[in-house]
Amino acid sequence: MPPISFLLLIRFRIPNAIHCQQVGAAGKKTSVEAKTSCCNWQFHPQILETMASIFQGVGAATALSSSTSFDTKKFQFSSRRSLPERKTSFVVVRSGASKMDNGSNRTGGRADHLVTNAVATKYDNPAASTASKPGHELLLFEALREGLEEEMERDARVCVMGEDVGHYGGSYKVTKGLADKYGDLRVLDTPIAENSFTGMGIGAAMTGLRPIIEGMNMGFLLLAFNQISNNCGMLHYTSGGQFKIPVVIRGPGGVGRQLGAEHSQRLESYFQSIPGIQMVACSTPYNAKGLMKAAIRSDNPVILFEHVLLYNLKERIPDEEYVLSLEEAEMVRPGEHVTILTYSRMRYHVMQAAKTLVNKGYDPEVIDIRSLKPFDLYTIGNSIKKTHRVLIVEECMRTGGIGASLTAAITENFHDYLDAPIVCLSSQDVPTPYAGTLEEWTVVQPPQIVAAVEQLCR
Repeated sequence: MPPISFLLLIRFRIPNAIHCQQVGAAGKKTSVEAKTSCCNWQFHPQILETMASIFQGVGAATALSSSTSFDTKKFQFSSRRSLPERKTSFVVVRSGASKMDNGSNRTGGRADHLVTNAVATKYDNPAASTASKPGHELLLFEALREGLEEEMERDARVCVMGEDVGHYGGSYKVTKGLADKYGDLRVLDTPIAENSFTGMGIGAAMTGLRPIIEGMNMGFLLLAFNQISNNCGMLHYTSGGQFKIPVVIRGPGGVGRQLGAEHSQRLESYFQSIPGIQMVACSTPYNAKGLMKAAIRSDNPVILFEHVLLYNLKERIPDEEYVLSLEEAEMVRPGEHVTILTYSRMRYHVMQAAKTLVNKGYDPEVIDIRSLKPFDLYTIGNSIKKTHRVLIVEECMRTGGIGASLTAAITENFHDYLDAPIVCLSSQDVPTPYAGTLEEWTVVQPPQIVAAVEQLCR
């Protein structure tokens, strides 16, 4: 008989240690740390006695449930593909977009001088270049909250559900204050049962609501994979179009700071093959808010990936309302020599490497693809036609990741424009170690990006 701890749906857990920065009334940042462990399980004796009797009477069974780069020489095409026309469903408002530095404020010219585990240096911080522009400064988690709050104010059908999203404000404070403003029915605290409340959110979407389902950690949503795959992605089709599923699934993921293997998941590769689902990844406060609003307004199910190490990035965003496209990439830095495609946290590793590359005489073009499904092949294709070289940098796993799918799409559509094989830098195919030094070895670092560009441009 399996252990009771695997079978109990009703359980009480003390939240995991939370490190976040909140801005006080005086403008000073104060560190908040809940020094508790997610492994402190507490079971009520009556629950144990009841479950034990059930097991005795009925019985129980539980089901627990070397490079991605393609050799372009193996692919032959008889004719050159034409670039597809762009079709977007949202009006994109460009406001406050800063031009990337083309060599000023450079750091040292040697790749080994780069900080290997940095998220963003002071020169990479978008707030440094937008401080004099109109608008207001927000941290990334505050930008997500502002976008969510604006949509809840605009549309009474929008609601939030998940673990600790109510009066606690979410594990990273994205929903802080919303329960007091909108009540417990629109900001619903759920039991720790991801499959249950994800299914409930999908059912709510079928009835006309627009739920936002928060996973305390994206890795926990593997418990709801059946609901996301068989229900969320397919019900519009299997119902013959009778039901729409306007649901947003969001939460923190990625390799953090020694969070261990189970809390360092990158689920993009898991969900990308599900038909009917869109996937986007935010990387700045500006696009975090714009993508959140667009995802809530979409009639399609959308998974919004947020990186656990980017929540405290600060940027000045416009005061006026704006909505971004869910299917459009962002040109971060124009260049001529090589196209670097990246997303989420790796955007900042790439921009660190770009400073060194500029000092060495290279001119990389950096694109934050943002839309993980579908890819923005219009922007990507125009860049490849200009540079003729492609480097993909991702934090996803090496086998079957976003980089592998992107490599296949580029090879199929733009093979004739490539002057060199596509290079893909990905995380290692190993569980993320707890030790900090080993953790860094599993993730792509800026010196590797510099070396890859130098090899591509020989």
